[in-house]
Amino acid sequence: MDNCLGVILNSNIESEFGSLCYNRPAYMLPYVGRYRLIDFTISNMVNHGIRTIALYTGDKIRSTMDHLGDGKPWELNRRFTGLFLFPPTYDDNRLGRMGEVSQINSTEPFYENMREEYVFYAHPNVIAKVNLDEVFKKFVETDADITLIYKEQLDPKGEYINVDKLHLNKKGELINIGLNLGTENSFNQYLGMGFIKKSVLMSIAKIATEKGIANLLKEAMLLQKHRLKINTYEYKGYVQTIRNLETYFKSSMDLLDTDVYRKLFFQDGLVYTKAKDEPPTIYREDARVENSLIANGCVIEGVVEDSIVFRGVTVGKGAIVKNSILMQKSEVGENAVVVNTIIDKYSSIEAGVNVAGSSVIPYVLEKRG
Repeated sequence: MDNCLGVILNSNIESEFGSLCYNRPAYMLPYVGRYRLIDFTISNMVNHGIRTIALYTGDKIRSTMDHLGDGKPWELNRRFTGLFLFPPTYDDNRLGRMGEVSQINSTEPFYENMREEYVFYAHPNVIAKVNLDEVFKKFVETDADITLIYKEQLDPKGEYINVDKLHLNKKGELINIGLNLGTENSFNQYLGMGFIKKSVLMSIAKIATEKGIANLLKEAMLLQKHRLKINTYEYKGYVQTIRNLETYFKSSMDLLDTDVYRKLFFQDGLVYTKAKDEPPTIYREDARVENSLIANGCVIEGVVEDSIVFRGVTVGKGAIVKNSILMQKSEVGENAVVVNTIIDKYSSIEAGVNVAGSSVIPYVLEKRG
């Protein structure tokens, strides 16, 4: 896939995560003990031979620069190709406020200077280890302008309300993209990713920007579908769609299931991230840990059950932590009780304090520093 470049579009859904995204974009949310959400998207691209990746960062760029840097963990620290970060440009005209398509259009020189003829685009809030080689082969062989990737999603309880929904005819051809309203037990979830010819991408972005008729890439595609050849590819693997605090918490807890964890981390390529060397975790005499993911550098003196604990966390003597996420360098004091809670980086629960959220919507302790 050396003739394809990767583009990661910022989903701009920070408002759905409350204090967790006050100072970071949603794609930089810590995940599963040591990763960030964006690690999965970049790793999957790199594992399939994509060597040029552009990220539209959004305006909360500090954590992005700190974590991604020059892309070395993914071997993207290259002389001519590699990782390119595009923060938003602001001006007084309407162009600066039009979203994805105007961002793409404003970086037109980047695309012109790249030799690749094709683009794989994705949104980092959707975690799916799609076999990109297989999709790309179909995309090229059918000479499609665009190939959209979707998954038939079971939804008997209406857990995927307002998720993008592909409407297809009997031949699997695209009719439209709408929203799932929970009226069916299953639907075709558009994963916000696909392949597109670079020339087509630049054309539809320019038309949408010039006429002011679309903000999102999917909208620009649909407005031009009458003149484009758009086909689809059904992905049948594991998917996590992290679109708000509830789904972030649920997807994290799901990974305590060993089978789910193995699907995400050990099938179809590894997941890479920024290295932070820490000593092994210390478990004191009274420590008890059950069904939890514990990163390095922690000191555990209390009870931890059904929880995810990031690097450098301290759980004091007599403390009880259940069904919670403790992020990097956070602390739980002696005899404290933490249930259904997310403790952000560098925050602490004082000794003897009890905090609890619900099993659906957790209590969130805001980041310090």
